[in-house]
Amino acid sequence: MTSSPIVHAIETDGSRYANRVTMGSHSLISDEPERLGGENLGPNPFELLGAALSACTSMTIRMYAERKGWDVQNLEVTVDHSRERGHETFTRTISFNGAHTEEERERLIDVSHRCPVHKVMEGSATIVTETITPATQ
Repeated sequence: MTSSPIVHAIETDGSRYANRVTMGSHSLISDEPERLGGENLGPNPFELLGAALSACTSMTIRMYAERKGWDVQNLEVTVDHSRERGHETFTRTISFNGAHTEEERERLIDVSHRCPVHKVMEGSATIVTETITPATQ
């Protein structure tokens, strides 16, 4: 199956590890922090993964609350990443206000575990790797 890439990363001259990452009409620079030999020109890959988890969680909760007609205000999701003995841990903190019962609040937290990025990070994805040799000019 051949398709154009949704996300594309290509090395830049800005830093030893810097990459320009494009996603459709959006782009950003990703880099490693200085302590790992980069120039800290942008978020590192784990920060990008945390950003995907926090944004997807927020969107999933918002969509569900709107479908239910629940008054959710000031929705905020933060994600912290840590590594210990080669094991990655992402700690997600969800905060929101609104006129809802404890049962509704628990339901929204339960729904957060169903965000697609959360599911992928728990291991439900398959990664297929292909290699190509660029054409010489």
